[in-house]
Amino acid sequence: MKKILLLPVLMLTAHLTNAQRVELTNNAAEKKVTVNVDGKPFTAYIYPGTETLKKAVLYPVRTAQGTVITRGWPMEPRPGERVDHPHHVGVWFNHGNVNGYDFWNSSNAVDRTKHKYGDIIHTGITNIKSGRGKGELDVTADWVSQDGDTFLKEKTSFIFTATGDERIIDRIATLTALEDVTFEDSKEGMFAIRLARELEHPSNKAEVFTDANGVATKVASLNNEGVTGKYRNKEGVEGDDVWGKKSAWTDLEGKIGSENISVAILDHPKNIGYPAYWHARGYGLFAVNPMGDKEYSSASAARNFALKKGDSVTLRYRMVVASHHLSDQEMNTLAADFAKVK
Repeated sequence: MKKILLLPVLMLTAHLTNAQRVELTNNAAEKKVTVNVDGKPFTAYIYPGTETLKKAVLYPVRTAQGTVITRGWPMEPRPGERVDHPHHVGVWFNHGNVNGYDFWNSSNAVDRTKHKYGDIIHTGITNIKSGRGKGELDVTADWVSQDGDTFLKEKTSFIFTATGDERIIDRIATLTALEDVTFEDSKEGMFAIRLARELEHPSNKAEVFTDANGVATKVASLNNEGVTGKYRNKEGVEGDDVWGKKSAWTDLEGKIGSENISVAILDHPKNIGYPAYWHARGYGLFAVNPMGDKEYSSASAARNFALKKGDSVTLRYRMVVASHHLSDQEMNTLAADFAKVK
C-alpha cells in the first residue's frame, strides 16, 4: 500500500526536478532585472532612466539555445549590423503620438528643439517572482512629456515562460490617464522588437523611412550573407506584404548559424483595435499596433483612442521565441492559449 502511494509523489518530484526554472534577480546597481532559465540568460529588464534610454526595455533576448535575436546597436554594436533608428532597442512598448508628443522616436540622438518628445520613466518594481516554468515581474512607469507633464501612469506585468525549446514573454500593460489623453493615429507603435541582422529580410536596395514628424532615416542595402528572415501572418500573407495588414498574429522565421528560429508576436482579443495592424519592416523592426488606420491605409479614417482623466486601458501582447520554425497550427494553438489570459 505504501509503494502505491509513494509512486505518484516520486513522479511529481521528478517532474518538478526536470522543469525549467525561471529565475529573476534585481541588480539595483546596474538598474536591471535579469531573467535566467536553468541558470542560462534569457533576457533582462533594463531601466536606466532618461539619462540614456528614453524607456525601459528587454535586452538582449535569447533563444533556448542561447542565441541572441535582438540587434546589438546602439547598446552593444556588432559587426555587419545596421546602425539606423537609435530608438529601436531590444523589446519595448510606446507610441508615436500621445497628446502631440512623440514617445516612439525619443532618444538621445534627436533634436528636441524641433519636435515634441516624451519619455517613459521607470518608477518602481512591485513584484518579482521566480518559479518552475514561469517567472513574473511587475513594474510601474510614468509617461512624461519633455515639458514635464505626466500624462499616464503605467502598471505592467511581465510573465516569462520556458517550455522545451520555446521562450514566451507576455506583457500586460495598464495605462491610467492623469488628464484627458489622446493616442493619435500613428503607424509608430506599440509593442515592438528590433531584430538581429540574420533575421531581417535580405535587402535589395537602400530605402528612406520618414517618421510622423517628417524626419527621414536612410536604411542602407547591406551584404545579405546569412540573412534569412521572412514574415508570415495568420492569413498567409508573407514577406514585406504583412506591413499595414490586420492579423491576430505574425511570425518571423529565419536562421542564425545552424539554429532554426521563429519570433512571433500575438495580439489579444480583448485589446482595442483587435486584430491589430503590423508595423513589420524587412530591416528588422517588428511591431504590433492597435492604432494607425490612416497611416496604414490612406483610404481609412484616422483611428484615435482617447482616455478621459482617471480612465484606464489594458493592452496584452505575447512574444514567442522558438528554436524551431513554428507551424500555423502551433501559432493558432499559442493564440488560443493566449486568449485565455485576462
